[in-house]
Amino acid sequence: MDISSLSHICYIIIDEAENILVILGLCKAIESPQYAEVHAEPDFEVRLYVNSTWMSAPVNELSFEKATLFGFNRLFQYIQGANLNYSRIAVTVPVMTSIVPGARPFRSSDHQPMKHQADQAEVWFYLLVKHQTNPSIPLDELHLKPYTWDSHCIAMRKFSRYAKDENIAEEAKRLADSLSRSPWANLSSTESNYSYSIA
Repeated sequence: MDISSLSHICYIIIDEAENILVILGLCKAIESPQYAEVHAEPDFEVRLYVNSTWMSAPVNELSFEKATLFGFNRLFQYIQGANLNYSRIAVTVPVMTSIVPGARPFRSSDHQPMKHQADQAEVWFYLLVKHQTNPSIPLDELHLKPYTWDSHCIAMRKFSRYAKDENIAEEAKRLADSLSRSPWANLSSTESNYSYSIA
């Protein structure tokens, strides 16, 4: 896969879980969570991911785009050495933003285009295998926390547009609609804290 073909991924949780993406970089593979494809259809696939540890940046922000920017900025500081070891951490993929279940579309009073409102979002950075059991501790002022996800299935679909406030709810709905017409209908987890994630 060359870098020009990368697209965003929309996820809905299928088991006990969160959401993930695998992307290869230019000529060299970038580390990402391990998964096995368990079901594929033209507009989505279901993947089984193994246990993995991520660094999480909670963000209180009304805009998906701003939440992603603010959370990523803190995670970037962490991988650039803002941790108790003052060590740089290699880049991995994906960096992902998860939206809380109460997230809902809204229109501003001046009738601006549809935006996405979230009471809280989480921006996630997948940690290298060598850091999975003992991640570098982030500096307190970054307000980051490591989180381990158990093995789980996710449903994902690709979309080629940039992930923007105006289109993420629509893309999540398209995935939900596809799932509702599949053997995976009614199998999504109610245990997750997130409605969907974008990577």
